[in-house]
Amino acid sequence: MIGTFANVGTIVAGSLIGGLFRKVMSDRLSEGLMNAMGLAAFGLGINAVVQNMPKSAYPVLFIVSLAVGCVIGTLLQLDRRVSALTSRRDDGGNLGQGIITGCLIFCIGTLSILGPVQSALYGDHTYLFTNASLDFVTSMVLAATYGVGMALAAVVLLVWQGSIYLLTTLVGAFITDTMMVEISIVGGFLIAMSGLSIMKIRDFHTLNYLPALFIPVLWCLLRG
Repeated sequence: MIGTFANVGTIVAGSLIGGLFRKVMSDRLSEGLMNAMGLAAFGLGINAVVQNMPKSAYPVLFIVSLAVGCVIGTLLQLDRRVSALTSRRDDGGNLGQGIITGCLIFCIGTLSILGPVQSALYGDHTYLFTNASLDFVTSMVLAATYGVGMALAAVVLLVWQGSIYLLTTLVGAFITDTMMVEISIVGGFLIAMSGLSIMKIRDFHTLNYLPALFIPVLWCLLRG
């Protein structure tokens, strides 16, 4: 778990630094930075989809995952609940949307998923330390856009990577290449959705789709 704690620490540190920078930014610069983050998130999402779609063993799984995830998330009212929670800390920068985007970028990726596996099986923290460096920069930019509340994304990362670490310790390397591909496709769509929401092109209420990430995991585990 050393690598995960380091990753959490860099997100908190980056959020604090970015939050301080935000206090001296003009409204015009803040708006420009928000558009830049939206465009970057959209590009990252599309890139993940394009890279992994040809490798998919179940080409229709992402459609089912998004549909089922949307139904579950909407019934649970995830977007409304999180928006109500983060609005208490928001200072006008739509913190809820920022945390959603940050969590997706921090958690969905080869380094963040395979890192805890490598750490649990071999004591190798290279992936997680590399991921921590990248997340440090990303969290600074996000916090400069949305505020120091972005540090809350570190809690989600801790739960995400900690769960993978514990499961790997208990049952071994349960994450297969197929599972990684399917998770990356669904995650790519969610990141792209978040980017469009940031740029105010279309508000997808991305958090309602978050349960979609677990459908490929369940499917691959059931398929053995």
